[in-house]
Amino acid sequence: MPWMKWLPWRFFVRRFATAHGFLDPLTLVARLQRFAEPSEVSEPIELLRAGAVFHARALINSKVIQHNLDWVWPYWIQRQFDPYDKSFIPRAFSISHCNLSHRNWTAVGVPDCEELPVVDPRGLLTPHYDGWSIDTWVISDQGAELIPSTLKYCNQHQELGDNIAVVTESHHKGMKLRNHISAELLKGRPRCVLKLNAQCPGGGWLMVVLRPCNPEGISFVHKVRLDDSGRRWLIEDKPAVEFGQPVDKHLASNYKGGDIYLHLRDEECRREGLCNVGMASAAAMFRIEDRKPRVVDVSIPLAIEEPPQKSSVCWEKALEGHCALTIPDAKFQFLYDSAIRTLILHSPKDVYPGPYTYKRFWFRDAAFMIQSLLFAGLISRAERALDQFAHRQKRDGFFHSQDGEWDSNGEALWIFNLYCEQANKPLKQAWCEPIVKGAKWIIGKRLPMDGSLCGGLLPAGFSAEHLGPNDCYYWDDFWGVAGLHSAASICTREGMDDDAHRFKTAANDFQRTIDNSLQGVQQRLGRAAMPASPNRRLDAGAIGSIAAGYPLQLYPPDDPRLQDLTEYLMDNCFVSGGFFQDMIHSGINAYLTLHIAQVLLRAGDPRCLALMRSVADLASPTGQWPEAIHPHSLGGCMGDGQHAWAAAEWVAMQRNCFVREEQDALVLISGLPPEWLKETDSQEPIRFGPAPTRFGLITLEINPGTTPKVTWAADWHGKPPAIAVKPIGFKPVLVSEGVRSVELNAQ
Repeated sequence: MPWMKWLPWRFFVRRFATAHGFLDPLTLVARLQRFAEPSEVSEPIELLRAGAVFHARALINSKVIQHNLDWVWPYWIQRQFDPYDKSFIPRAFSISHCNLSHRNWTAVGVPDCEELPVVDPRGLLTPHYDGWSIDTWVISDQGAELIPSTLKYCNQHQELGDNIAVVTESHHKGMKLRNHISAELLKGRPRCVLKLNAQCPGGGWLMVVLRPCNPEGISFVHKVRLDDSGRRWLIEDKPAVEFGQPVDKHLASNYKGGDIYLHLRDEECRREGLCNVGMASAAAMFRIEDRKPRVVDVSIPLAIEEPPQKSSVCWEKALEGHCALTIPDAKFQFLYDSAIRTLILHSPKDVYPGPYTYKRFWFRDAAFMIQSLLFAGLISRAERALDQFAHRQKRDGFFHSQDGEWDSNGEALWIFNLYCEQANKPLKQAWCEPIVKGAKWIIGKRLPMDGSLCGGLLPAGFSAEHLGPNDCYYWDDFWGVAGLHSAASICTREGMDDDAHRFKTAANDFQRTIDNSLQGVQQRLGRAAMPASPNRRLDAGAIGSIAAGYPLQLYPPDDPRLQDLTEYLMDNCFVSGGFFQDMIHSGINAYLTLHIAQVLLRAGDPRCLALMRSVADLASPTGQWPEAIHPHSLGGCMGDGQHAWAAAEWVAMQRNCFVREEQDALVLISGLPPEWLKETDSQEPIRFGPAPTRFGLITLEINPGTTPKVTWAADWHGKPPAIAVKPIGFKPVLVSEGVRSVELNAQ
């Protein structure tokens, strides 16, 4: 507004704050900005908005939870607020109370449906995004209680049959509870289904309990009522929960009356709970007879106001033709199969890196997830996701998901090109203009060549939040170079020779600029390892520079800068066998650990196996990884509790262990554990495929034994590539043209 230019608003803000005893906010912000390089964007408004929402809830948590510890709270609260638990976090001067030690949950759903109910480690179900939850308890007539969230141990696993299901089994003092949660389509409409089986010696009650909270904290419920049929809850006057049989007894309470847990012995039934605070709770109770299991089904309609899901498909159809894996390691096998399903669930149209905290779009996460969709042979799903890119591009060519993230254009161009190569398809006409505009944006965004170490690089920006404050990050630059090379390749294939020449020339110039900058940094640091930016010492943020090796392959596997960076990170930034990111995440990162493992894999370094095993051990019982993992509780401490980027990296890691491109050649089985190839009692063959590569489809079969045999069938796009078989612990084999199998000999 024009009048804002002359209104002395800074004076009024400063005067108002200091008059009430607050620090001068303008001076404070100015001092904070001095810790970062000057930038167009001090911090992305999208992150500020998300952070404000996150801490608003956490502020409510601080006003509710610690004053009501006699309530039954979700598992993370039970542990984080327990002074005897290693997950305990002191509250002291923290004005907001967040889930920082057990950010773990697992989504269920149907393919191509936006609704993703999540289940916490003790079976607490949050059926709607950011909404209320359903818990299940067993209470005996003798006063014993089976409340899963209060138990230190239970059994939870994921079932991968015709559907995805999360099964939670708990027991206490002879009582047993099995909670099977899945999602399904009924007449085109998605529903979340709980199948409960409870046993209670001496008799008791199975309770389905409405909770005004979820894995992030408080979620308001003002009104709940059991309808006249006794088989349905109305929540906020809307049909919300359906019971497979009439409720035997019903209780309800509000904030003033305390948690429903405090009223379990009440004789008087209450069909309705009203709470102006928003902390209504209720319990639908089903009688359990002595020595007789009680089975109850509960159904929760999803997307109530949406039309029937015409685009949703069954799991069999969604998995049709995908790159399948058969290996002797049951854990690796399960994690791969689960990760494939995680990718499908999180790509209903756009791709999301999580079902809850991160159910939003970033080009960065999308590039890695779509890469793995391609590796998994889910080509049409990857294409559909790429179709969403153009409408996020600004007029100047910037692929925008967040302000100040200058890596996005390179990521978008790189994944467009990877799609065309892996799918062996020409460029879609609708993608042509966005790609050319995106490449021109990278060229125009570079800083002037002023002789400094940042001259000619992309400007200071926020980039990935785990790299640090605003700076000129090499991560952005590496993606910029890769994006220009990708645009040049696309234009060459499409006969756009002028653009191809322009982008190739610009990519080479950009790469020389980066290398000159790195040479100056090397002199300053006294070693070859690449820091996060020209202005930084070596620290955990240097993980961003790993991108030059994986996934971009801008440097050969034995490049001394990559090798020294890998050694620095492994020597200084590892905790419990995984990469520990000090900045923001403050936890062990599964997907960043796998980035380092990929660089080791390219270099033929067998330590990649140890990193894979560490990541496998960090997975939850349901086969998921949160974005960052608490080093002591081993629960999630950052981001989404089911991080789809991490699942994508597991798929990419297994794929590259079997088959990967290196320049103009294919490298086979270079990352398989040697023990898989040795003679075993079962002698079952190892299989992988059909696996898309930029040379064509390939399917592998390995027969273990004293002399393992590797056989492959391929459908090449054109001339067969050079092939090298390089298994760990065996002599490498360079394959002659036309050969389709080789026998391996130990080194």
